[in-house]
Amino acid sequence: MTTSGQTRDSLAGRMMRTRAGAPVEWIVSAGLVDYEAAMAAMEARVAAIADGRAGECVWLLEHPPLYTAGTSAHDADLVDATRFPVHQTGRGGQYTYHGPGQRVAYVMLDLKQRTQDLRLFVSALEQWLIATLDGFNIRGERREDRVGVWVRRPDKGIATEDKIAAIGIRVRRWVTFHGISLNVEPDLGHFSGIVPCGVTQHGVTSLVDLGLPITMPEVDDVLRQAFEAHFGPTVVADSGSLLAC
Repeated sequence: MTTSGQTRDSLAGRMMRTRAGAPVEWIVSAGLVDYEAAMAAMEARVAAIADGRAGECVWLLEHPPLYTAGTSAHDADLVDATRFPVHQTGRGGQYTYHGPGQRVAYVMLDLKQRTQDLRLFVSALEQWLIATLDGFNIRGERREDRVGVWVRRPDKGIATEDKIAAIGIRVRRWVTFHGISLNVEPDLGHFSGIVPCGVTQHGVTSLVDLGLPITMPEVDDVLRQAFEAHFGPTVVADSGSLLAC
């Protein structure tokens, strides 16, 4: 299947399994997870999935405050290199911030069991986030010229919109990793140390900034429901299963 020439909006939809398989493991870590430790665990799980030693999983967590640089990051977009640790990462995209109050979901799916189409996968991730926001009566939108999910801010001006969720992925042997981040209640001031995703003309927002004091467990419940609608069933697992391969 190819999606060359199609917009991501026209691709919006589900990315269910094309072959029978076990439910996707749904793992939620409590507390703040060290970034380097998370990367090591994710790399190990991706290798196990590719080798057929483990099943697909989605890992939800929060990190301590830090910046990450994707493969398209520009040095000039790192405004304050001394503010927080800066991690080079192999995911796509530019600079982004991770920290407390932001739900990060690392998505490890085997596209050989689904559809081997990266544009379709990114569109499905966006649609997952849009459906999650819709569960809180927020209209999230995609933009063809920039990845992520955006909300219009008429309270700030007619043409103003802010980013509420970011997407950055990598694929190895058709297994996906890295994933999404949704701003629930992070310190939005921490984004000022970078140019988020290289976009200067728009800002960032969060659920709380939009006037919705929603807890992380509430967000996780809606994320899971929306994920299952777009990618298929899940089963709760603990973080120990990440390395039990």
